Amino acid sequence: MKLSRLMVDTGPLRQSREFRIVFTARLVSVFGLGFAAVALPLQVYQLTGSSLMVATVHAATAVSVLAGTLIGGLLADRGDRRRLIVIGRASAVLGFGALAANTLLPETPWLWVIYAAAVGNGLFGSFSAVALQAAAPGFVAPDRLPAAGALLALNAELGSVLAPALGGVLIAAWGIGANYAVTAALSLVTTALVWRLPRLDAPAATGPRPSAAADLREGARFALRHRVVGPLLLLGLVQMLFATPAVLVPEFTDKVLGGGEALVGLLYTAPALGALIGSLTSGWAGRAHRTGGLLLAAVALCGAAVLALGASPWAPLAFAFLVLLGFGQVVEEILRYALLQSHTPDRLRGRVNAVWTAQATVGDSTGALTLGALAPLVGAAGALMAGGALTVAGAALVALTCAGLRTGRVRTARPQDPSVP
Repeated sequence: MKLSRLMVDTGPLRQSREFRIVFTARLVSVFGLGFAAVALPLQVYQLTGSSLMVATVHAATAVSVLAGTLIGGLLADRGDRRRLIVIGRASAVLGFGALAANTLLPETPWLWVIYAAAVGNGLFGSFSAVALQAAAPGFVAPDRLPAAGALLALNAELGSVLAPALGGVLIAAWGIGANYAVTAALSLVTTALVWRLPRLDAPAATGPRPSAAADLREGARFALRHRVVGPLLLLGLVQMLFATPAVLVPEFTDKVLGGGEALVGLLYTAPALGALIGSLTSGWAGRAHRTGGLLLAAVALCGAAVLALGASPWAPLAFAFLVLLGFGQVVEEILRYALLQSHTPDRLRGRVNAVWTAQATVGDSTGALTLGALAPLVGAAGALMAGGALTVAGAALVALTCAGLRTGRVRTARPQDPSVP
């Protein structure tokens, strides 16, 4: 196969002005949020000296993100999605601006301002994220959805690799307040970018508008019962529960690899490196025919990588398997994005994407708790091997029992009737 056919397909950027705006705005936003992800926990720890207080800020943010995701998904299917995107990005300007101003107080910055800004950014930022997920597939042709998913994954990986390091440099040079100010400025740039999008009205449902509760039930029912979307959610849950080794990396490094903080940091960068490689070499995804089968194989690959990580007695091997894990994760993300968006009618995309995002929000935390609870019983290495084996077994079980996903392909015609799976 020619190298050019492996490289990431940039067709959606060339062919769609709206997708170029979304791609650019999301890249800028990812960098801004990466800067803040360093500043927020660092500031809370400096003020309180407590890791528990840092955890409570994360927990408050997670709850607000979950609430914002569900509310935003409903609103994205009932009105102008562009307005929600602008509201989400503009709220970030206010939130990070307040955090920057809080650092200028003559005495100690107020902790309640940090909590309020974190919760507000999580809530309103989720509006933007879900509305953008619902609108973006309409900017490209259905057969370009894998390429669009790969490009969106690419800018997320670039941000996750570079933004935290740059955020740390920014804090070291000019302080936490400067970090927040830059993040607010970047949020203002993204607000101006998404303002240039056309009005993005959700397709109107036929008949009288149902209640909000009925709308939520309709979205959840479609997501759970669809022969492709339902198994996608189940497969994602398996992966998030058992193939999330980050929580065990410090203990595994200490007790198995015999390394210190430097090695922990290196191992944490490995999945992002693998994901970046996977994004850059994703040109094949748009030409794949058995998308569902490849997705199942990618999740099984993630499980095998986690299992092999647990069996690794040597740091370079552990690093290599974490790179492989990141590669499998981004391939799964690209294929899942294409399948999910192509099988979901436009008028349901806000709610279905909200279900997926809510599952991911809860699943990541639950997965960390699952492997964390196993570690005291069987050790970090044993927990990793058990999690990897369960992921492979779960993927195999989904493949055997869910023919719709196993044979699923990206639809080249947009689905019209949500009642037909």
